Amino acid sequence: MRRQKQSFVARLLALAPLCLYVLSPTASTASNIEGQVVVSNARDNGNAIVYIDKIAGKRFTPPSAPIPLDQVNLTFTPHVLPVIVGATVAFPNSDEIRHNVFSPGPPRFDLGTYPQKTTKYYLFDKPGVWTLLCNVHAEMSAYVVVVETPYFARTEKDGRFVLKDVPPGKYTLKVWHEKAKPATVVVDVAESPTLNVPVIELKR
Repeated sequence: MRRQKQSFVARLLALAPLCLYVLSPTASTASNIEGQVVVSNARDNGNAIVYIDKIAGKRFTPPSAPIPLDQVNLTFTPHVLPVIVGATVAFPNSDEIRHNVFSPGPPRFDLGTYPQKTTKYYLFDKPGVWTLLCNVHAEMSAYVVVVETPYFARTEKDGRFVLKDVPPGKYTLKVWHEKAKPATVVVDVAESPTLNVPVIELKR
């Protein structure tokens, strides 16, 4: 009987890719949006968030698992975390000392002070940018950027980014960086593998 169950499960796993293809008929027409962000007078071009703004008539389901933003060596890691509206962020404390996580908002929240090997959580249910601080260590800071679509990316130090699997359509592309003014670019995604956008320059 056990072998029969295993055989049935194996058959289901073998069919999984086919099922995914049937349920996602537009997957083959989706494109990647690629480009580069240059931040004027910055040390490098990393930690800019590039994302597609809200799409009329579309709502997206956030991930069920919390997204980690750790505290290691008196540093929030990563420094900038993009998430979709409705996502829960986990704030583990991986240091050997106590930490606090709070945001001046709006809206303001404070997770209190807690010890090593403890994790606190916060649900980000509104779009916007949240500054994170620790009232125990003034040198610590981070940002959670909450967006309304799953098409977002954080740039590497060279400013490069890729938004994956974007369906055809006309969208508003937005760019945020903590030390520059935000930028907006309109993009028209066609049925092609890649859309390359011109370099996006952010100025202070």
